[in-house]
Amino acid sequence: MYKIETHLHTTHTSKCGHLEAPVLAKAYKEAGYDAIAVTDHYNRDTVEYLHLDLTRTDGLLEKFLDGFHRMEDACGELGIRVYKGAELRFDECDNDYLLYGWHDELLRDMPRNLKMSVVEFSRLAREAGALLIQAHPYRKKCTPAIACYLDGVEVINAHPRHDSHNDWAKAYAEQFGLIQTAGSDCHQTPDIARSGILSDTLPANTFAFADLIRSGNYTLIEPPKD
Repeated sequence: MYKIETHLHTTHTSKCGHLEAPVLAKAYKEAGYDAIAVTDHYNRDTVEYLHLDLTRTDGLLEKFLDGFHRMEDACGELGIRVYKGAELRFDECDNDYLLYGWHDELLRDMPRNLKMSVVEFSRLAREAGALLIQAHPYRKKCTPAIACYLDGVEVINAHPRHDSHNDWAKAYAEQFGLIQTAGSDCHQTPDIARSGILSDTLPANTFAFADLIRSGNYTLIEPPKD
């Protein structure tokens, strides 16, 4: 079985991330992981943290993807595959959405995207063949989005400093027949390798990873009991 992290942040892009790519790569190699989806934050905090100029669209995505590319380099040296993801937060509320299997053009216009509602962005994501998974929908300040605008729900979020009410998230996913995912939500050293998925196959690239998530042919990794 291949062990895959689905939810991870780097300090290179995410304001709340504390770990650099080489540190993350080494730690996940030691924990026996075969692949990592980098889901740095795509939100107003990132705009502030990276000093992005939203009066223009050129160059913004490249700066956002710095953490992903650094992880590609660091993990490539250790034989770990890296998939391109993102964790989106729109201006409308504090909900977060994991995005998998996306082409660059979908996120290139950051000023437009941040002002969208999840209803509007969901349509764009589906037209582009991407997957939209709501992260920790029952965490404080979050609410579950209307199910028809989601492809799935993160039913295990292993972040040790938040109560994500994973049991409620799982019930919501089951009620509406949504894809179920699990991830460490890694920001700091204590968060490393706490969850993810186990798969019989190791996706070759970002889009094959999205196909795996879409299929549901994997096992969720339960976090350790704290």
